[in-house]
Amino acid sequence: MQFSVNCKNARITITELASRVGLSKTPCQIRMRRLEDQGYILGYIALVDQKKLGTKHVAFVQVSLSDTRTKALQAFNDAVRSIPEIEQCHMIAANFDYLLKVRTADMESYRAVLGEKISSLPFVTQTSTFVVMEDVKDIEAKLV
Repeated sequence: MQFSVNCKNARITITELASRVGLSKTPCQIRMRRLEDQGYILGYIALVDQKKLGTKHVAFVQVSLSDTRTKALQAFNDAVRSIPEIEQCHMIAANFDYLLKVRTADMESYRAVLGEKISSLPFVTQTSTFVVMEDVKDIEAKLV
């Protein structure tokens, strides 16, 4: 079974959703509730316009650690969670250890986050930055 995100508005009524998927209201509502209860639907979010918020600058950062034992990884993971500019953090099976998605206002503020926060995380030995020039495919792009 494959699920995809293709709805532009999670706030549509159950009646409209039922119409879109070809069901009557009650069976649609029962299926939605079952998907929520079984954990397929984790929640509903609001997507915000990052440009209007002044956080349009996105960089991906490869991070290498000096130690990858459990305690070191846990220390790094815990510290990453405290940095609001780090939007995503993924442990990667590659020639580096983590990939971070960092969102800031501009390059100057990114440089401060990299120098003062990311580089100071536990066990960080090296970083490499990749700056996003254009969002080609992203969940926000689907709304346009």
